[in-house]
Amino acid sequence: MRLYSRQEGDNFWFRVIDKIAIYTATIYPLFYWHLEGNRNFSWFVENDILSFHSPLLLGWGSVLYLLIIALYVIKESIYILRTKAFNRPRNLLIAGTFLSWYFGIIYFNGDLAFTTLNVISHGIPYMALIWIFEKKRHQKANNSQSLILRYTFSKYGGVLFFVLLLALFAYLEEGLWDGMIWKEHGSVFGMFSHLPQISNEQTLALLVPLLSLPQSTHYVLDGFIWKIKKEKQLNNS
Repeated sequence: MRLYSRQEGDNFWFRVIDKIAIYTATIYPLFYWHLEGNRNFSWFVENDILSFHSPLLLGWGSVLYLLIIALYVIKESIYILRTKAFNRPRNLLIAGTFLSWYFGIIYFNGDLAFTTLNVISHGIPYMALIWIFEKKRHQKANNSQSLILRYTFSKYGGVLFFVLLLALFAYLEEGLWDGMIWKEHGSVFGMFSHLPQISNEQTLALLVPLLSLPQSTHYVLDGFIWKIKKEKQLNNS
């Protein structure tokens, strides 16, 4: 969102409203998940989300949710009137985040819908961002890099190889989840179906964080990418 807003000047309140809006888009559905308590899916394992039914808090949260959406629309209308410009990518990003999290968690109330609308919608652009970033770095490096790296960022077949490599890693990760935790999709992850299902709580306390580590890595990458951007700005100044 900040990348798409970098040409809009430095209006403090506009930046605050944008930040509140993007956080609200993801926090409210989780708030609803906790307080409505009737979701047909879990985050990782069954009953891993603490929930209690509270119509009062849920009602106030819904009102605040709608007020923040209205505040963003008003802010954006003022911006358009002042500049005679419409920031399409920023608005599409914010609208897409609101829609994917709301419909995935609240409206459709299903694991497949949430995965499709949320993970794929931000996962594919994130893959593209990493590929572009690494390709530029590769082009500046010397020829001492490994054969795999040279082929990954080659002119022909590079994107396909990059996507297939990520798909392989994703399949292995999900296979371990299904083989040792869920045991729900044996036909898809047949090679992992012979793994023992872990039920011991102490073992699960170690295994689940380990298996979720790849899904947490993109938070580290976020900080790494923004740190590079900040360092470059300091060096340029």
